[in-house]
Amino acid sequence: MNKLMKAALASVMGLSLVGCGSSSSTSSKTYIIATDKTYAPFEMTDKKGKLIGIDMDLMRAIAKNQNFKIKINSLGFDAACTALESGEADGVIAGMTITDARKKKYDFSDQYYKTGVSMAVAKKSSIKGYADLKGKTVVAKTSTAGLAFAQSIKSKYGFKLNVVEESSMMYETVKSGEAVACFEDTPVLKYMIGQGQLNFKLPTKSENPSYYGFAVLKGENATLLKKFNKGLANLKKNGQYDKILAKYE
Repeated sequence: MNKLMKAALASVMGLSLVGCGSSSSTSSKTYIIATDKTYAPFEMTDKKGKLIGIDMDLMRAIAKNQNFKIKINSLGFDAACTALESGEADGVIAGMTITDARKKKYDFSDQYYKTGVSMAVAKKSSIKGYADLKGKTVVAKTSTAGLAFAQSIKSKYGFKLNVVEESSMMYETVKSGEAVACFEDTPVLKYMIGQGQLNFKLPTKSENPSYYGFAVLKGENATLLKKFNKGLANLKKNGQYDKILAKYE
């Protein structure tokens, strides 16, 4: 092989290697993350319409820490779960309580927030406990820990249970008097009451302590789950996790 042919071959090989390197660097995956529409202080919108909240800030910070890209779709809780199960989303972060029932369908991250369930009533309500609910109507949102708890005590306390699709509908049902109480995650109720968004009170203690987790479809997206856990651990270690929580408390 003469010198001219060798030079040409080396040039072609060099271009080939550059092409391969360029292809791999631009083929990084963007993960689709589904979430709820409104679930303050975890998911909500600011005055400019941007999604903010504990879940949103945490997800973005973890993605940045672990150097991966995300696209967040605000769908509603049930719709977010449906998107995950149909392959239209890679993960869900939406104040989702880790339960044994959900573990049959999803793989969860390490827990990132402690929660519980509380009963909320209008501020002027005379209801002081579950016994006062007998014969009355209460409301809860579909597929939530609040609904599961309400269902678990329904027979004991003899109340009627109305199930709605959205948190806003649930609160309006109590405000209008169609229901005397609602069951919802304690941190959500405390935040909204504290912010003056709900003229409600919590007459009972928080029940069923549990934890929120980031979810992927069972057996799928193990790499994303691993990145989430590593990023979460890093954020807790460097203090950013505490700063995110403090921002919304």
